[in-house]
Amino acid sequence: MTDAREPPHRDTLHVEDARVLAHDSYPGEQFVLRVAAPLTAAHAQPGSFAHIQCSHTLPMRRPLSIMRADAQQGWVEFLYKDVGTGTHALAQRQVGETLSLIGPIGTPFLPDRSRPRTLLLGGGVGIPPMVFLVDALRSDPHWQPLVLMGSEVPFPFKARPSAILVPGLPEGVIAAMPLLDDWGVPSRLTSQQGYPGCYEGYITDLARAWLDSLSDTQRTEVSVYACGPHPMLAATAALATEYGLPCQVSLEEYMACAVGGCAGCTVRVNTTEGPAMKRVCVDGPVFDASLVDWTEQALET
Repeated sequence: MTDAREPPHRDTLHVEDARVLAHDSYPGEQFVLRVAAPLTAAHAQPGSFAHIQCSHTLPMRRPLSIMRADAQQGWVEFLYKDVGTGTHALAQRQVGETLSLIGPIGTPFLPDRSRPRTLLLGGGVGIPPMVFLVDALRSDPHWQPLVLMGSEVPFPFKARPSAILVPGLPEGVIAAMPLLDDWGVPSRLTSQQGYPGCYEGYITDLARAWLDSLSDTQRTEVSVYACGPHPMLAATAALATEYGLPCQVSLEEYMACAVGGCAGCTVRVNTTEGPAMKRVCVDGPVFDASLVDWTEQALET
């Protein structure tokens, strides 16, 4: 992980003809897409996204968060949901086809080494950046990550009982993401759909249960990272403020150019000079949660 946030520069972006290596479907109209994009894979960081041309007949690209990247093998992976014209066209792409990709775009998450207990919250299509972040952290034993994921549609993987004990969580909350369990990273799932082993409630409620189980000293070691729908992120920001925890969030906005030219994805952020409109694509997508104007966000949601 980098120790300082680099300002975005357009010369770090790469346009690639990415070959589809795998394209798997899951319940809830969800898909995991893996493409060969070596330049994007070499420079992607947790929080980065790519701007993808879903079909040759659709000139407008779609932004997708990167879920995993392998710089050595040269591939990047995305989780997305078929929700509109663009992603529906993307869902039809077959292994062996190529699609145009611009990436990686955006400022990444910046973990604080003074707070090694990293609490990662991913809701719905906000899960991918959390997987990418924990993949980057897990090679360094300094970090002690806990990943909580929430979804109101079936998860894009077959959940299984975790082999990793997480003290402080309610009894019976044992469902986990198999990939993270295999990595040795504790994870738990939340939903209000009655899925077996999941916490029945909001992801922030499960996070609160875990935080309340910690001592005051342990809580000084916690930092929060989140991506998901605006209401979830607003609740996460409020939770972090309540417990006095630093919190970084990856915002999701509709984008046109995704490279900072059109300013169509702006959000209101409080700065030392006063309120300012920042572009999610290049000034973000990762922001300090305490600086985001959540009232303004709620009006736009």
